[in-house]
Amino acid sequence: MKIGFHASHEQFKPGELLNLVKLAEKAGFNTAMCSDHFHPWGKNQGECGFAWTWLGAALNATSLPFGVVTSPGQRYHPAIIAQAAATVGEMFPDRFWIAVGSGQLLNEGITGERWPTKTERNERLKESAAIMKALWSGGTVTYRGYINIEDATLYTRPKKSPLLIGAAISVETAEWIGGWADGLITTSKPKEELQNIIKAFHRGGGKGNPIYLKAQLSYDKTEEEALNGAWEQWKTNAFKNRVQTELKIPEQFDDASELVKPEDIHSKVYISADIEDHIKKLEEYNKLGFEHIYLHNVNRSQKKFIEDFGRKVIPAL
Repeated sequence: MKIGFHASHEQFKPGELLNLVKLAEKAGFNTAMCSDHFHPWGKNQGECGFAWTWLGAALNATSLPFGVVTSPGQRYHPAIIAQAAATVGEMFPDRFWIAVGSGQLLNEGITGERWPTKTERNERLKESAAIMKALWSGGTVTYRGYINIEDATLYTRPKKSPLLIGAAISVETAEWIGGWADGLITTSKPKEELQNIIKAFHRGGGKGNPIYLKAQLSYDKTEEEALNGAWEQWKTNAFKNRVQTELKIPEQFDDASELVKPEDIHSKVYISADIEDHIKKLEEYNKLGFEHIYLHNVNRSQKKFIEDFGRKVIPAL
């Protein structure tokens, strides 16, 4: 099992995140990942650096493997993402994977284009994934559909293409990506929901491929601080996916979260100031089959989280 540090660009400046990921490696974390957003989920988070610039610096500053979750098709043409991933993969062999999802209006809406329906976004994502894989294989790609590309060839490619992981938070999407992705990444949920997502991914054709988990937690000195920190930073993420994908700007997430109470965050984040609680929860995730678990401590108390988990949680696992 790999225990990773999630670097949240929406919450911290890139320079601070670079220091944190170096601290995480020193503490014993053996992998890392980051988000690729244009906007934060709310104004309290307050940051949003460019993930691709940061990834080059982070891979060079550590020996950790890294992943990134992004969305080709609107904000980025998939050929550009394919080129970016190929460049990272060539410089840092066998240390980089990429996950793709259908995206949120929060990030993709900056182009001013029409925001497609979920069905259209899924088709666009599948086309994007096929284009990226074709470019990584060395082919010259021309295609017209939701995505248009003409006479594109990647001249700089890694010896081994990066894994192209599919991002899914619903059973339906997990089953669908099982047919074309090299693996699955999802977010922490109750045990039964995660079991259903894994089964759906296997049913769709993904059996035998790796499954990754982004585990959202809040750990701090006291239970109260852990709860309040999660509420202050992550209450804008307390909604169902159909809401998360349709709001356009951070202020709308702030408005929508005005009625979210601290106790409501428990449904989205595992909150505890007790190390043993977190060990038991991570063991539960591992027994479900997750080989890579990326820990996102959603509050701002990152150094304590890294140091305490490095001393007690990672050795116990």
